Amino acid sequence: QVQLVESGGGSVQAGGSLRLSCTASGVQISRNCMGWFRQAPGKEREGVARILIGVYTTYSSDSLKGRFTIAQDTYKNTVYLQMNLLKPEDTAMYYCAIRRVSVPCDTWTGTEDDVWGQGTQVTVSS
Repeated sequence: QVQLVESGGGSVQAGGSLRLSCTASGVQISRNCMGWFRQAPGKEREGVARILIGVYTTYSSDSLKGRFTIAQDTYKNTVYLQMNLLKPEDTAMYYCAIRRVSVPCDTWTGTEDDVWGQGTQVTVSS
């Protein structure tokens, strides 16, 4: 059974940094497509970044690309999201997912058929 466990969330002031971790079990992340998504209260879930392990990374916006970095550690079977220059609008529950549907990684938006972690809360205060 594939499971994902996120960690690293917390409360920071605007301009601060956090690094989220997503450790997989039941699957080797190599050559898989994984992603970070977030959902703020009252808003729809949105993609943050995706990584086709060992191949490429994509970001959902230029603004995120300039501040966030998605990275892998295949030895630890873990994907990270380094978040710098955090803004209050980054406040959300952040989820890690591994793609299980047959769509290109760079356009994958996350579905209920994919495997998700439980989420980790990020709160940025002004």
